[in-house]
Amino acid sequence: MKPWAGVPSELSEMFRPHLEALAEEMIEEILAGIPEYARPQDEEYARLVRLAVEGALRQFVDLIMDPESSWESVAAVYREIGWAEAREGRNLDILQTSLRLGARVAWRRLASESERYNISRRTLASIAEAIFAFLDEIARAATEGYTKAREQEAGELEHRRRRLLDMLLAEPPAAPQAVADLARLAQWRVPRTVAAVVLYERGQQPFSHPSLPPDVLADVNRREPCLLVPDPEGPGRGRMLESALRDWVAALGPTVRTEDAAKSLRWAREALPLARRGILASDRLIRCADHMPALVVFKDEELVRAIADLRLAPLKTVRPRHRERLMRTLLSCLQNGFNATEVASRLHVHPQTVRYRLHQLEELFGDRLYDPETRLEMEMVLTVWLTDPPDDRQGADVIALDGPRRRGQDAPAGEQ
Repeated sequence: MKPWAGVPSELSEMFRPHLEALAEEMIEEILAGIPEYARPQDEEYARLVRLAVEGALRQFVDLIMDPESSWESVAAVYREIGWAEAREGRNLDILQTSLRLGARVAWRRLASESERYNISRRTLASIAEAIFAFLDEIARAATEGYTKAREQEAGELEHRRRRLLDMLLAEPPAAPQAVADLARLAQWRVPRTVAAVVLYERGQQPFSHPSLPPDVLADVNRREPCLLVPDPEGPGRGRMLESALRDWVAALGPTVRTEDAAKSLRWAREALPLARRGILASDRLIRCADHMPALVVFKDEELVRAIADLRLAPLKTVRPRHRERLMRTLLSCLQNGFNATEVASRLHVHPQTVRYRLHQLEELFGDRLYDPETRLEMEMVLTVWLTDPPDDRQGADVIALDGPRRRGQDAPAGEQ
């Protein structure tokens, strides 16, 4: 049974003439006790407070008369109040305090008039129980409005942040004032530097939304999931991304000025396909800044492979197995200034083996081996070829054609 059903119905007619004066007393005490509600210049807000107090009092008296009377008009008012509290950035604690203040005033007035109206203690106890239950009901309505406003606000904020992400990654870049205006609405402080991240899910595990700090703009539901990370070089930022993106293969573009975010995105887009092909290790966050040589040479892979056929043509005369050894030795020589000791250390062979192979390379390439322009091209094509060899490499040639093996081009004894 509803608590107000236990209150004698004739009390409703006894209370009704005093409602207006009681409402004034309650409003006065609420405004005095809660400064946030005291807004003499805001007529609409004052009207809402009065409507809430007067409506609650009438509803309570109506329920005593008829426990089945409709709640909707009062519930609508308190849903609106809850909605307004959320929109103004407050929690429901202040509203709960105001409800308790109002109930205290009503109870104080009731207790002072109980003897005059010959209200028994048992009836007073029933009224007290009804008041507490009534407060729970209107608080529930306020919570509904508050929750709805929060959900709506969160949806609007997320929409604005997605629009801001699109704006920052657009080419050509948006006007700075447009970015600043939307950033303010999206509650995002425009940083000095950013880095873009593109990603795709790792394996077949269930979708896991990355847990990211609020300053990271993210949209993982788009066709190309991506993020924009402010101050990517800041303390702990790398570890944060590593942890948040552990279920994703992710490529972090270079750090750029915020207005150049699209450039960072462009490089991240170059890195991700290389990770998917296994050219770049994808077991952890891929930082483009650590792979710039590979990114540059793979940017026009078809051209590099065409140049490879030209620059590495002398190697066609070497048997396939030894050819790869020579190619790896040549790449390491180019990267280490033809220092045989350093190359031997990197390839885990004896320095004399490096000198033997280098002598073979000199026979094959002649003076071109040390020509600065040719060396740069050869380093590029070897990087591509050895990192991502042709599909038919297994048991076949590394270079397109194989000629007769030249005498003297086998490895020295023990080099297999």
